[in-house]
Amino acid sequence: MRQTTQSRTTKETTITVGLNLDGTGVSTIDTPIPFFNHMLRALAFYAKFDLNVTASGDTDVDDHHLVEDIGIVLGQALNRCLQDKTGITRFASALTPMDEALSCVVLDISNRPVLVFEADFKREQIGGLSLENVREFFYALAMESRVTLHLSVLYGSNDHHKVESLFKGVGRTLRTAVVVEGTEVPSTKGVLE
Repeated sequence: MRQTTQSRTTKETTITVGLNLDGTGVSTIDTPIPFFNHMLRALAFYAKFDLNVTASGDTDVDDHHLVEDIGIVLGQALNRCLQDKTGITRFASALTPMDEALSCVVLDISNRPVLVFEADFKREQIGGLSLENVREFFYALAMESRVTLHLSVLYGSNDHHKVESLFKGVGRTLRTAVVVEGTEVPSTKGVLE
């Protein structure tokens, strides 16, 4: 069973994430950041992951700690679900349009964490989510899940569409990359660690 529950409590945030990689895309997301809730639901839906997130934190200060820490806990959960990565597809990419915006997501479940992030936003925030924290979320997710993640918004004029395209694209690539298609670790070295 590729599922787990991970929790993290600090002086700034309290987070619990339940993740099932072999789900149907059903999610229950409960954070005080409405647009971020919407993005996490989109990611789970397109990944076909069952995802439960309960999170609270010092959003009276700003949303940075909570968004980053959710990325940390979700990344830890993903890494734990993948265990030794036996048989997974490993690589995936997706071009994902959202109306006039287009993003490119390329992913390698490599155990070598890297984030390349190319996106420009005009607005400071949408629905409680500071757009500078979109990168922070994906950075934390990549580092803790130990994946190589390249994200680019190729073009677009609406920031909501740009961000949503990225989250949907990450969901789509994760869905492909975690599929078990063999019985060996997908590496010429024989290990992904």
